[in-house]
Amino acid sequence: MTGTDRTGHLTLGTILAAASTQVDDVLAVRHTFTPSGLSGTDDLTPDKVLAYTRRQQPRNKVGMTPPPLWLVFIADGRRRSRFLTAYENHGPVSAEATKEHRYFDLRPSDLLNTLRQRLVVTWSGDTINWAKKGATAAHFPVVEISDPAPVPFPGFDRVIITFSELQEMVESSRYREWQHALSAVQGIYLITDRLTGKHYVGKADGTERILGRWRRYAQTCHGDNIGLRELLAGDIERAASFQFSILRVFGPDTPKSDVDLSEAHFKDALMSRSFGLNRN
Repeated sequence: MTGTDRTGHLTLGTILAAASTQVDDVLAVRHTFTPSGLSGTDDLTPDKVLAYTRRQQPRNKVGMTPPPLWLVFIADGRRRSRFLTAYENHGPVSAEATKEHRYFDLRPSDLLNTLRQRLVVTWSGDTINWAKKGATAAHFPVVEISDPAPVPFPGFDRVIITFSELQEMVESSRYREWQHALSAVQGIYLITDRLTGKHYVGKADGTERILGRWRRYAQTCHGDNIGLRELLAGDIERAASFQFSILRVFGPDTPKSDVDLSEAHFKDALMSRSFGLNRN
């Protein structure tokens, strides 16, 4: 398998190699919109795409014993084909077979998960056959890998994210709206340990703002807080149980004393010093 075509361009084979996937294990399937199948973009739901893909005629281009990994694309204009999803093929389901169709046990796969709806290839060949073996599909030129869909900012009073989401939020361009909003305000935030229900009330004041403070958590897991350090001692992975939300926001010119008073209020209201993770 080669990772580029004859012109040196990026190919689907390059993508598969990066995912440590052998081309002989792959079948590439290309759907088009038809009245009797997937009739339009509204039909591109996980359930409908799976139902349509797993139903095959007794003898067609998927073969009698198709490979264990299926990459499903949708026609995106002429030979352009956009990657939808991937399945693990666990073979035909004999109990469902009819004279007209056989049904495969296809199960969702995480293969190329981050490239769903983003990866576009040119479906090459003399004819646009809807199913291609991996060795052939590996030479499909990659014509586009679009930016991930942006995540809209829900508003300060609706922010609830996990620690893993926090780590992505502070770095990913998908969260540009979040980054702009959180970098503009001071505030009081809440960290909840989802394993115990205990709270930590914190503040982001001065020039640090909420984004800067939360970026410190993404980097260190504990944000240099004594109570969180104690909780994570010897088990830094436990930070995965943290949930972040916002209790109150302040404009950039709000005096530090006002932010301090609000922080103390929420510590008292949530009793986070007596029963939670605050140590002062």
